[in-house]
Amino acid sequence: MLEHGGRLREAARRWTIPRADWLDLSTGIAPWVYPVPPLPNEVWQRLPEAEDGLEAAARDYYGAGQLLVLPGSQWAIGALPRLLPKGRVAMSAPLYNEHPAAWLACGHTLVGWREAADYAVLCNPNNPTGQRVTRAELLERARTLRLLVIDEAFIDVEPEASLIGHAADNIVVLRSLGKFFGLAGARVGFAFGPPELLARLAEAQLQTAGPWAVNHPARWVARHALADVAWQAAQRERLQSAAPRLAALLRKAGFGETAGTALFRYAATALAAELHEQLALRAILVRRFAAPSALRFGLPGREDDWQRLEFALKEIA
Repeated sequence: MLEHGGRLREAARRWTIPRADWLDLSTGIAPWVYPVPPLPNEVWQRLPEAEDGLEAAARDYYGAGQLLVLPGSQWAIGALPRLLPKGRVAMSAPLYNEHPAAWLACGHTLVGWREAADYAVLCNPNNPTGQRVTRAELLERARTLRLLVIDEAFIDVEPEASLIGHAADNIVVLRSLGKFFGLAGARVGFAFGPPELLARLAEAQLQTAGPWAVNHPARWVARHALADVAWQAAQRERLQSAAPRLAALLRKAGFGETAGTALFRYAATALAAELHEQLALRAILVRRFAAPSALRFGLPGREDDWQRLEFALKEIA
């Protein structure tokens, strides 16, 4: 299994600090989770059905008609390379590590983002750096490709930048409820793209995950979250207020100007390994990247968490 953020049990063992004592800033998942209403008993008792309103809520939220519900966008990241003829795949670096691993495992050849290729894969905003590519540039790139795959896991705060409206012909867009809604454990995502390719993805999902790939409770929670416009507006406001605060805190701590999104900040530093260790000794988990050397900080959720991070950074500066 590739390395990911949020591995608190492993951190607790490594640094011999009880799991409950940790402040986990390693994932980029919103610290304010969608408040899930109590689930009716029938949600647990009955098998999921496609006519439950989830697809309609997703079409309204994303502003797109053709979609496929996924057991997390991660499933599609692994499935798409298996459905396509082997070819050259353009990717930027660094990038969410599951993307290159999936294409390499299926025998494709990876090349740089600007090199000639059959396919291209990009996180927009990028994971882990937060770098953005304009819609115009992406559409221009798509004209040279068989397929462009865009992972928009961190775009919900700025939905106007999404490429979903162009997810047809040779563009696939992946979305997830994990980051903005804080519902990573529900494992619900969506694919948007050419109908023929979505049909092949649906068939692959049926063959590999069975007829109920997304469980009934997850579908129920996702439908409510996608339909809750008032909560979404409040969440965007919270995130847009917290992001500059985190950037300012890191700047004050000596990291200079950091990159990122409304959900995380990415700080390039040659001291990433040392700083990661020092923060972990204080039970603060951030994400460390080795190449290039960098740290990624998620948002603290409570005021005492902000103060705890600020105090720790002052201690180790």
